[in-house]
Amino acid sequence: MAMFAGILAFVLAAGALYQNIGARRSARRFAAPGELVDIGGQRLHVVRAGAGGPTVLFEAGIASSTLSWTRVMPAVAAFTHTCAYDRAGLGWSDRARGTRTVDRIVADLHGVLAHAAGPGPVVLAGHSFGAFLVLVYAARYPDRVAGLVLVDPPTEWQAPDTHRARLLSRGIRASHLGGALARVGVVRACLTLLTGGAPGVPRNAVRALGPRALRTLEHLVGEVRKLPPEVHPLVQALWSDPKCFRGMAEHLGALGAIGEAAGRVPSLGDVPLAVVSAGDQPAAVIAQHRALSRLSAQGRHIVAANSGHWIHLDEPDLVVTTIREIVARATT
Repeated sequence: MAMFAGILAFVLAAGALYQNIGARRSARRFAAPGELVDIGGQRLHVVRAGAGGPTVLFEAGIASSTLSWTRVMPAVAAFTHTCAYDRAGLGWSDRARGTRTVDRIVADLHGVLAHAAGPGPVVLAGHSFGAFLVLVYAARYPDRVAGLVLVDPPTEWQAPDTHRARLLSRGIRASHLGGALARVGVVRACLTLLTGGAPGVPRNAVRALGPRALRTLEHLVGEVRKLPPEVHPLVQALWSDPKCFRGMAEHLGALGAIGEAAGRVPSLGDVPLAVVSAGDQPAAVIAQHRALSRLSAQGRHIVAANSGHWIHLDEPDLVVTTIREIVARATT
């Protein structure tokens, strides 16, 4: 037993050393592409591009970073000023200060807009969790919002049943486990093997956690591969950092509250609004999205027929065109 404990301690120490060396190398090779801005006592990573107005701010999905908008943001920056940021605990931003509550997440967004967008109204484009966030923000700060684009909002999580509550709990536990594995270099090693031509090794390792974990890995890898190839090493570096797993767990923990807050929004008046649904969503979710578009007298519902949940990766041109239309309507 003592020998086993000694071997385990050695392996963990070696893994932690491997992780530390890899993290230093990644920090040198993959510096933040934007700027780190102090918002509420924590530094958030903000990327800006383009010129003109209104500013279009991009809000990413639940555990995603600014990189998720790589196929959309440059095209939008060709006709107006754009801004994207990493929420606290994700991407290149600092770890969150305190529990992720709706009020704190909304306050962070408000601070980013004050820094990056100036005093005028903005167009907010949010994907998934980010769609809920920009909807809640628009209800709280109507004078700051000129238009909204909600990309496949997860309306099925606004009133989660027992099954979804269990899924959420498992997701949080899996995120904490991922963070523990990342601290001792396991995640970094698996991603290195996966991208270096030995995909069977990490898949076999994840298979030990069960078929659901394996399906999740394969799904995430498939979505990342839709990003431009030059972005893949940056995604790998970010997800080798234990911080991102903690950030994922924190945002999963806030999903129910942000969903409930979004569900309580009674009306958006006549703010230009577009709700874009993935074509593979069930009829019930499509109906929820159509109802969501009626929050505004200028609401429009669009179905991206050839897309899964990550519409901005499957059909980026559709998202760009939708944002352009909302910008035009917001300025007339």
